[in-house]
Amino acid sequence: MARCIIVGNADISSYERVKEAWQREESDYIIICDGGLKHVEGLNLTPNLLVGDFDSHENPHWPVETIELPRQKDDTDTVYALKEGIRRGFREFICLGVIGNRLDHSLGNLYMLLYMKNHGCSGILIDDYSVMRLVGREEVSIPDSYAYFSLLNITGCAKGITIQGAKYPLLDGEISSEYQYGISNEVLLGESAKVSVKEGELLLIQVFPEVEGTNY
Repeated sequence: MARCIIVGNADISSYERVKEAWQREESDYIIICDGGLKHVEGLNLTPNLLVGDFDSHENPHWPVETIELPRQKDDTDTVYALKEGIRRGFREFICLGVIGNRLDHSLGNLYMLLYMKNHGCSGILIDDYSVMRLVGREEVSIPDSYAYFSLLNITGCAKGITIQGAKYPLLDGEISSEYQYGISNEVLLGESAKVSVKEGELLLIQVFPEVEGTNY
């Protein structure tokens, strides 16, 4: 089935990097959320659906299906777009422009990955620095084209963690929410790292090589 692409209002500094990570397909269904309209030209998008309360960007009144939302609501425009995509039968999501300067919005959008998983869907978030996804029992491969990768617990406690083909391997490990020691691992040159989790899920963040020097 076609993928659903959700575009939010967060800044995107390199459209080329995002497009390369996205690897667009002709069948992709594009939902633009309110302020995400500013990315239409840079990402060369033709939206299938516009969603939002249009407090960040004026409604362009294009000849495109539009869902105009009230400004007082529980769901953000982006979360509403995700729910609408699920209602329309999509099961794979790619979210662009959803991680940015507003930590509250960024964290809320990050947890959409859990919402997807709990509704039988999968997805990734792409920002200026990285590609984010959940990893669980199904093994995930990370190519050495990424500078670093980090594993963070956002659900409580993950157990039975295995990391292979990386500078810091792990066998049957455990990462809890209060002690995040899985930051800035590296894929061994010429290999692909393999990550899996027996119990729970971890947030996998794959860092683009262009930003490898950004450390804290």
